[in-house]
Amino acid sequence: MVIGKKDAAQITNFAQKKLLMTENHFTSTLLRWYENHGRDLPWRHTTDPYPIWLSEVILQQTRIAQGTAYWEHFMEQFPTVESLAAASEDEVLRLWQGLGYYSRARNLHAAAKQIVALGGFPKSYEEIRRLKGVGDYTAAAIAAFAYRLPHAAIDGNAYRVLARHFGIETPINTTAAKKEFAALAQQLLPNDRAADFNQAMMDFGATLCTPTSPRCSECPLADSCDALHTHRTQVLPVKQKTVKMATRHFTFIYIRCQGETAIMRRPAGDIWQGLWQPLLIEVAGIEALAALEPLLKQAGNNASLTLLQQGVKHVLTHRIIMADFYLFETPVKPSLPDGYMWIPEQELDRYALPRLVERLVEAAKAHLRR
Repeated sequence: MVIGKKDAAQITNFAQKKLLMTENHFTSTLLRWYENHGRDLPWRHTTDPYPIWLSEVILQQTRIAQGTAYWEHFMEQFPTVESLAAASEDEVLRLWQGLGYYSRARNLHAAAKQIVALGGFPKSYEEIRRLKGVGDYTAAAIAAFAYRLPHAAIDGNAYRVLARHFGIETPINTTAAKKEFAALAQQLLPNDRAADFNQAMMDFGATLCTPTSPRCSECPLADSCDALHTHRTQVLPVKQKTVKMATRHFTFIYIRCQGETAIMRRPAGDIWQGLWQPLLIEVAGIEALAALEPLLKQAGNNASLTLLQQGVKHVLTHRIIMADFYLFETPVKPSLPDGYMWIPEQELDRYALPRLVERLVEAAKAHLRR
């Protein structure tokens, strides 16, 4: 069959009308669902950009339950952006300890100083986007939640909901997807309810359209969901395969000597920048023991070296750490590489430690209590 220009125009108009009907249905249904099922979160009871920004940074890569407790601690310790800016990096990292992705904490601290230097929190998407560590999503979220500006905030939940409902197969970890999903979300966004729409999208993806076992039987959008009707809820969204993660081997030695222990601050340019650690040898097994021989000779016969745990696996975003934990008790302070300092053991809690080092300290304390 040959399609003429008039027929083609009718088909195009029909497709556009169908898409518009789907968009209207999606947005209105999502907002109605949110009115009845939206989560009651403390930072949603304010339009002050500081606590909103703080919540968005903390909740990156962090579950709501854990993130809420950290948000409350930060708000108690640093109730204003000025108090956060005036804090030391060690104070910020110490309060952040356990959340991981410590660059977020350093960027948070740096951005607080930027805000104070500006004389207050920026009030436009473009200005917010210039803050240290603030990306497109966070800038859009703050702009919408604090200032009610019409910006769609695209997080992992939004990618999943949109990909499934509209049947989008573009891999979500590509530049093309970023543009495609941002344009679609902006098209769906009701300008007068930007905050509600963005929060609805987050809550819908977090509680109903979940990564695994989505609750499709309870979904108010089930009748128009492409993934449900094409049996692709476990396929969408699509994610492009990434490079295999590298593995590093760490041997940590917790040293005890005359009530003190030795630690050093990790340098820039590697994981856990600015955090503290005990003696580290980046090899494992026999090689690590060989590297420790000079240390043992210095300590003499009254020292003891105890293997606490072996093959402890710690997964980061781009690598896997396999670690061995040792406890070294000695009456004589050994010579250590440059950068290490001795502190009273009871003061160790004042220093921000990577979660893996926390596990070492916990293992050492458990051994000493026996």
